[in-house]
Amino acid sequence: MQIGFLPLAGGTYSCWAHRIAGRLIVECEPEPSERSPEAPIYGVVRDLLPRLQAAPTVEAIAELAAQELQRLTGFGRCLVYQFDEDGHGEVLGEALQPGYEGYKGLRFPASDIPQQARELYLSNRFRLIPDAGYEPVPLIAAADGPDPRDIDLSQAFLRSVSPVHLEYMRNMGTPASMSISIVVDGRLWGLASCHHHSPRNLSPDMRVACTHFGQLLSMQIDAKRTTALVAERLELRKQTLQIVASVADNDASLRSILDDPAMLLRMACATGAAVVLDDQSWTVGDVPPTDVLLELAGWIAGMGREVYESSQLADQHSASTAWTNTAAGVLAISISQVHRHVILWFRPEIVQTVTWAGDPRKTMQPDASGRIHPRHSFDSWVEQIGGRSAPWSDAEVSAVGELRQALIGIVLRRAEELAAIANELGRVNKELEAFSYSVSHDLRAPMRHIAGYVDLVMDTEGQALSVRAHRYLGHVKDAAAFAGQLVDALLDFSRMGRTALKIKVVDLNLLVDGLVREFSSSERERKIEWHIEPGLPKVTADALLLQVAVRNLIGNALKYSRKRGISVVHVRPMLDNSGQGIEVEDNGVGFQMQYVSKLFNVFQRLHQSDEFEGTGIGLANVKRIVERHGGRVWAKGVPGQGATFGFMLPSILPTTLIQAQSEIPFDHA
Repeated sequence: MQIGFLPLAGGTYSCWAHRIAGRLIVECEPEPSERSPEAPIYGVVRDLLPRLQAAPTVEAIAELAAQELQRLTGFGRCLVYQFDEDGHGEVLGEALQPGYEGYKGLRFPASDIPQQARELYLSNRFRLIPDAGYEPVPLIAAADGPDPRDIDLSQAFLRSVSPVHLEYMRNMGTPASMSISIVVDGRLWGLASCHHHSPRNLSPDMRVACTHFGQLLSMQIDAKRTTALVAERLELRKQTLQIVASVADNDASLRSILDDPAMLLRMACATGAAVVLDDQSWTVGDVPPTDVLLELAGWIAGMGREVYESSQLADQHSASTAWTNTAAGVLAISISQVHRHVILWFRPEIVQTVTWAGDPRKTMQPDASGRIHPRHSFDSWVEQIGGRSAPWSDAEVSAVGELRQALIGIVLRRAEELAAIANELGRVNKELEAFSYSVSHDLRAPMRHIAGYVDLVMDTEGQALSVRAHRYLGHVKDAAAFAGQLVDALLDFSRMGRTALKIKVVDLNLLVDGLVREFSSSERERKIEWHIEPGLPKVTADALLLQVAVRNLIGNALKYSRKRGISVVHVRPMLDNSGQGIEVEDNGVGFQMQYVSKLFNVFQRLHQSDEFEGTGIGLANVKRIVERHGGRVWAKGVPGQGATFGFMLPSILPTTLIQAQSEIPFDHA
């Protein structure tokens, strides 16, 4: 702070004082011979502030500030530049007098301003070097005074500066320079820098005005950035809510987020997006190939981070190096900490042509004596920078983080709803199975009574009955027998859902071989060609239930090929990533594929009962048995050419189902 004037050595000196590290530092400098009638600070506040507030963009603010700073100080060149994330400075605004080289649009390498100097710019936000050719003088200690080396002069205006910086100024051809720190949100956002071809000093009042100028400039840039950030966040919040509402209105699955692909891409200003759920992926726009996409999603999920963003993905994920044209940058959110559930947005490579004020590769190097020297050349140096995308803004990163939280809430709520539905369905299924078992069991006695009384009537009163009566009673007996078969089938179907699985290792070679011998023995009058391919697998399953399933498939193949001169039955092994099983093919009547979804339902028949016997429950039993083991069934058919039925069981069942491991032989001879 200014503390007044002091007469010294026949002149008047302006005095400034500040405290630091428990010491009072007083600086004195000659009072200017001429003083303005109005302090410059008033003009800055009165004239400049309204114009800064009216500027539409940060670039416009920088240009206006450079012009006003030159008018205020008289320096030949005034620059306003911003530091990027790597510390490089880009000139946004410039004001020049004739004879000064322009730097607008150029970049200054980060190495021009060492980290120590940047920290000093934060603590001391105004710096004036009137003459880079000055000769520094040492501090002289009084006899009883402190050691000069222990005195902190970092806040002193009259302190000397680094010899490296003075050499840097001389290399630029600017004996006088001034810098004003632009501090935004507590960090060094940029600098207002002024240069002059000859020594130039500023009065204390002018220095105060420049200090306040820097504060006003910092506040206006901060306000402009904040306003733009709030507007961007508001727009992104609207888009996030639209996406969340769309997902909630649909099936609440992560895949449904792609139902409106334009909105998803617009939210992150991306050219491609993908949803990855374990080994499945759904994409929109330009994205890497599926294998790269799945590997990238696994790599991101493995980090354990909720949000991941990079504008130089290839530097961190080598597998993406070949795909910078679509995925130079990625923004991703992990929905699950256990599974690979990831949503990704992609941006392509942007090859930038950057013009530097000198070669950025030439840094300060020590000479033979160990002293550091700055670079000499400030000629324009052009570089093309590739391998990176447009950076993701803080607002975009924040928006996808909010989207993640909203999606997790929706997924959890839907999971709770599905769990409640599953519990209710389980209860209803148990009641239905109990009802089915009770009804089926109770119907067996009436069916036997009907058949028994028909036999009794025909035996005792047969001679008195007419031919028509005998025919009617025969129909009654056949219907009762069929009803009995139906009841027995329902009981079997009910038991399959109620009994516990007894898991063992079952050799399908032995099982199929035994069934083939059994059917061949019972169908001696028919011509049957058996084609049993070698290598039928060993599966982990309930042996008795699996026998029922295979018996049904082979029995159906024989039944529906009965009208062929020769019945041909193929049994072949099936193996893929999901597990192993068998497939049974016949040359029978076949079926139309449009009805394939009905085949495995209870009481569903595609042929008349008088044409082919059966209750319509056999294939339903097969499906229930296979699905209880965690497997799947399928069917294929062509009318008049035959049908193929098969099942696949998982290679590894849950350990809670496995009670023992032993091979079960089958002998049906």
